[in-house]
Amino acid sequence: MNHLYYGDNLRVLRDSIRDASVDLIYLDPPFNSNASYNVLFKGPAGTDSAAQIEAFDDTWHWNDSAEEAFGDVVRGRNAAAATMLRAIRAFLGDNDMMAYLAMMAVRLIELHRVLKPTGSLYLHCDPTASHYLKVLLDAVFGATNFRNEIIWQRAIAKGDARTKLAWNHDVVLCSSKGPNPLFRPIYALKDDDYESRFTLDDGDGRGRYRLAPLDSPNPRPNLTYEYKGHQPPTKGWRVSRELMEKLDADGRLAFPSKAGGRIAKKHYVDEQEGRKLGDVWTDLPPLQAISAERLGYPTQKPVALLERILNASSNPGDVVLDPFCGCGTTVHAAQKLGRQWVGIDVTHLAIGLIEKRLRDAFEGVAFKTHGVPQDIEGARNMAARGREDKNYYFEFEKWALSLIAAQPGNLGKKGADKGIDGNIFFGAKTEGRAIVSVKAGDNVGVAMIRDLRGVIEREGADIGIFLTLTEPSRPMMTEAAGAGQAQVRGFGAVPRIQIVTIDAAMRLRDRAVRLPARLESLKRAVREEDGTRQQAMDL
Repeated sequence: MNHLYYGDNLRVLRDSIRDASVDLIYLDPPFNSNASYNVLFKGPAGTDSAAQIEAFDDTWHWNDSAEEAFGDVVRGRNAAAATMLRAIRAFLGDNDMMAYLAMMAVRLIELHRVLKPTGSLYLHCDPTASHYLKVLLDAVFGATNFRNEIIWQRAIAKGDARTKLAWNHDVVLCSSKGPNPLFRPIYALKDDDYESRFTLDDGDGRGRYRLAPLDSPNPRPNLTYEYKGHQPPTKGWRVSRELMEKLDADGRLAFPSKAGGRIAKKHYVDEQEGRKLGDVWTDLPPLQAISAERLGYPTQKPVALLERILNASSNPGDVVLDPFCGCGTTVHAAQKLGRQWVGIDVTHLAIGLIEKRLRDAFEGVAFKTHGVPQDIEGARNMAARGREDKNYYFEFEKWALSLIAAQPGNLGKKGADKGIDGNIFFGAKTEGRAIVSVKAGDNVGVAMIRDLRGVIEREGADIGIFLTLTEPSRPMMTEAAGAGQAQVRGFGAVPRIQIVTIDAAMRLRDRAVRLPARLESLKRAVREEDGTRQQAMDL
């Protein structure tokens, strides 16, 4: 069974993930001092989702949480990490960057713990903090276990480059747990330039091929032999006589037509994996707006990027962990390639959309979500705790909104919400807005439907959604019907006031709400062919 966790990844790692139980870790942790890097969701005007910014607020400012993370590291068993973090603090002082690095250091120590001896960690970042993170990785994993600094060209250079070169790449730092990590070579995607090198064709049905020399690059006295009257190269052949005879019998040798020529091997284009790659990747462009894979998350990475990493450092059936799983590209790639996976995120909206993405893409996908209600009884228990603890009520509200893929209203902050608990933006070229009101109590009535109608009229919204834990009464249904229909040009009319129960939202998710059309940010994931059968995973 695969696992998706809602909550602080530090707590989840400590409480739920065993030592040496993970084969591969990929993480793309959010950071920027202006809270713009790696924000998953944006509002209709392109503004960052404050719900996620609030979730990561402690990671961007030096406060008690940052001091606690720093203390955990310096009091811990990793002396190198403690020494390095003290040195960085002496240099940087107590600021946003230092708070972020303290948060990362304590988590990197836990990630090192859960990784198997043959496992690797890939840390995706941008030049804002990559140099500091490299130093922390060396302290936690050991400098000798650093494998690569991968440069991924994510965009063509553009924009204002009057005072500096344009930033058009991300950095992926790779470290291993031990000296002998699992690894296999990586090949570039085949393109027209690569395939144009295969110009020969014997008409034998195998397609086009090119010739590659069989000369040994180094002296090989034991491979110096004559073959069918052809003298060996100066340093000997690249293959043994036995293999040479096998290649010949299979029609894979090209013999020279002139004296002094060399025997060559035929390499058929359809049998080649492509050009072997180094640590600079320019063949994987970012997702374009028109891409079928594109779901609308501003920092969504292409599945091909994660597939490349997973293929390089894991096998089918291995366990892949993403502690900042965001929009779920890592778990999507893991599911597609037949890996087991663990995903962790601190926002209900992310967890809800990952669940939707997986169910849309993989028929019959099996996974367990932790930290959120699994049935209506669990939802009632969560609501009951919320009535006793106001802070916990906001967790219920955010979870309920995630069921229908709504963004928290009032910028996801506590306090007066003016009757707006959440928003769903919809439409094609013309944007529309649905306002969501969440009710967890037993005493719901007609007055609340009238209030919601007043809110959508005040805000100029198109639709109001009344999301309730308690079944609505007949007068409430009548009042909602009396609000009439909402019409968006080019789409059929839908009820202007819609009453949706939490029970229905848990079963139907976003399909419980009737909207004319959703924005690109809520596109349905393309259906994938599932990978090999998943095996049970003991964490």
